[in-house]
Amino acid sequence: MLKHLYIKNFALIDELDIELHQGFSVITGETGAGKSIILGAIGLLLGQRADTKVMRPEADRCVIEAHFDLARYDMQAFFTDNDIDYDPNDCIVRRELTSAGKSRAFINDTPVQLSMLKELGERLVDVHSQHQNLLLNKQDFQLSVVDIIADDAKALSQYRRTFRQYQTVRKELTLMQETIEQNRQNLDFLQFQCQELTDANLVAEEMEELERKSETMSHAEEIKGALYETDRALSAEETGVTGSLRTAIHALKGIERVFPDVSELIQRLESSYIEMKDVAQDISSHLESVDFDPTELDTVNARLDRLYDLEKKYHVETIDALIRKRDELKRQLNSIENSDEALAVLRHQVDQWQVQVEKEAAVLTKLREGTARQIEKEIQTRLISLGMPNVRFAITNTPTEPGPDGQDKVSFLFSANTSTPLQPVSQVASGGEIARVMLALKAMISGAVKLPTIIFDEIDTGVSGKMAEKMAEIMQEMGHHGRQVISITHLPQIAALGTTHYRVEKEETSEGTTSRMTELSPDERITEIAQMLSGSNVSEAAMQNARQLLHL
Repeated sequence: MLKHLYIKNFALIDELDIELHQGFSVITGETGAGKSIILGAIGLLLGQRADTKVMRPEADRCVIEAHFDLARYDMQAFFTDNDIDYDPNDCIVRRELTSAGKSRAFINDTPVQLSMLKELGERLVDVHSQHQNLLLNKQDFQLSVVDIIADDAKALSQYRRTFRQYQTVRKELTLMQETIEQNRQNLDFLQFQCQELTDANLVAEEMEELERKSETMSHAEEIKGALYETDRALSAEETGVTGSLRTAIHALKGIERVFPDVSELIQRLESSYIEMKDVAQDISSHLESVDFDPTELDTVNARLDRLYDLEKKYHVETIDALIRKRDELKRQLNSIENSDEALAVLRHQVDQWQVQVEKEAAVLTKLREGTARQIEKEIQTRLISLGMPNVRFAITNTPTEPGPDGQDKVSFLFSANTSTPLQPVSQVASGGEIARVMLALKAMISGAVKLPTIIFDEIDTGVSGKMAEKMAEIMQEMGHHGRQVISITHLPQIAALGTTHYRVEKEETSEGTTSRMTELSPDERITEIAQMLSGSNVSEAAMQNARQLLHL
């Protein structure tokens, strides 16, 4: 429950620091006093988007902070999953805005994203305002009411997982059908391409070898001439390097006995002689292998041209890419040949998932229909107590094709009297009747969800007198079951049943208009309710009437 609220520099609020209590509380005040401002501040704590226009003009920072007691609501998993410190007795939620337009959010002093703040906020506070009555026009809201009270979250979650898998397999089937149809239309072309690349006898790294061979053969005369000159320089009988080295070695060996200093030189020359002899042999071998064959060169260049043409045609740059293209074409053709079998397998999977979807949807339908009868009975009982003795309320369920939420189309039907047939509630109920229907639904929902705090913002619109008192009794009853219920109201009958009473009022100060909220004492409550009964001129009769409403 919300136990403490602090607001600074928000709209008309200079600073507000107030304690709140468990049970049923009421907030009253004249129109424009600032009740909606307090709701707006709470909305920011619940993750709504911020606008710097809500800040007081002279302020550079706005702070909204709330303390919640979560000891009775089993929320530790949320904090553990999001790596946030958990104190069940004091959960602190804070929102800060700056004049520069920056917004920051904190949970127990841990900075968090707005989405996380919103996720927690939805589990802490439910704010019901007048515009929420319009939700009765929406079938998804009506279905969600049934689901909440049916407590079918586990079954619905399982169904949604199954339905998503069913959709995935259906999409795969559709894609496969489209691909196969497209491939069949291009079958001749695919076969031609595959045959062309197959006939090319592609070999990895073949092009590099062919390019080297072509380069060599194109310069055969030049290469042969250089090798010949080198061979002469190394191996000529009178002038060759190897013969000269051999002569030098022989000469030095003739003086080695009498001049030992040449021994090392002889070894070095012998090493050089061996190396030069090996080089000369390699040169000779290359000289014999290099030859110019115009026919072979034409063959090599023709093969290169063929490979270049294929690369250009298939928009690739390597032989490896051509090989991959050929293999992909083979796979496509193989897929076409085996398409009937593949389609049959996938169709079988779709049928299996569809059966499972329908089976799990039927479980949901059964839960919802049983709950619908329960809702009809309880709503009718509550509405009779709210001054509709002839009311009829029914929930119809029209089967539909399976969708994300099952195969149920739920509709709330309503009639305030016996002579009017049941029709969709949003079409026939008046504003006051819709307010009472929504209050009855909220009472049921609060029992199922166990939200810590529920705020009703002028849910009493369109009702008065005895009916207002009955509505207050329902809110009071909700507050007696471990929840905190706060009603912003203009009706004294509702205000009188609150366990705690707060008043919001504007005040003119030297710094401008400010709005403040205070908890009223018993005597102040009598005066406030008397003013609500009679206006600013409070009579003794109004004071006496206020005491009666307060059972004093």
